[in-house]
Amino acid sequence: MEARAGDRLLTHGRTVGQHDKVAEIIEVLGAGGTPPYRVRSEDGHEHVISPGPDSVVQHIADRKRTPETP
Repeated sequence: MEARAGDRLLTHGRTVGQHDKVAEIIEVLGAGGTPPYRVRSEDGHEHVISPGPDSVVQHIADRKRTPETP
């Protein structure tokens, strides 16, 4: 798992009915983009996390769309 500041960390709910959690990665503390990450949750709370297998990094480039050329 590799990330950069500005990427999003999506953690899937572990039980039926539990919603996914989304946090913005504000600092990468590991070497070469590896965990742990300092993240900011949607409620503004900041904490350090080493994500498990239920988490996915959404890279900034994955969220941007390039304009189509005619």
